[in-house]
Amino acid sequence: MEEQNFINALQEGNNEAYGRLLDEYQQKVFSTCISFVPNKEDAEDIAQDVFVEVFNSISKFKGNSKLSTWIYRISVNKSLEFIRKRNTKKRFGFMQSLLGNDIPIDRSSYFTEFNHPGIQLENKEKNEILFAAINELPEAQRIVYTLNKIDDLSHREISEITKKSISSIESLLFRAKKNLQRLLHDYYKKDKD
Repeated sequence: MEEQNFINALQEGNNEAYGRLLDEYQQKVFSTCISFVPNKEDAEDIAQDVFVEVFNSISKFKGNSKLSTWIYRISVNKSLEFIRKRNTKKRFGFMQSLLGNDIPIDRSSYFTEFNHPGIQLENKEKNEILFAAINELPEAQRIVYTLNKIDDLSHREISEITKKSISSIESLLFRAKKNLQRLLHDYYKKDKD
């Protein structure tokens, strides 16, 4: 019942409720965003977009899921939206270079944040390899793998967020692990050649 009172306060525009929302969810949202987009500044921007979306859409929230599930769903969607836009810009830049209209390329490493609680690898290079491999997974596998292995969510929580069955989540995780093994094996094999 307390969650419903909290949601009602948010829907009424109560400033104290918004403050509580930020206190309770700011770090969780940032952690989810940085799991998908491992660059601190971009993850912070995405997290801000998530809260803008929450504030703008809370009046439409019907309570069919928990508030936390709804916020996770928005976080995942905003992160994926950012990745899609970034990939579109990269393709545009590639086409520009083919046409002779070179756009300067930023060669600095994109991966700036590696103190994420879900990642315990030894160094930045391994993190870059891992995130690059994760980003090559098909979208459904990438989402499920990131939420489970990096954000440490249960299969049930992921099922609620993605609106997929638990058996589907397990299947996607299995395929993601197999694909990551192949991608990482191929990378290390190529590195040794």
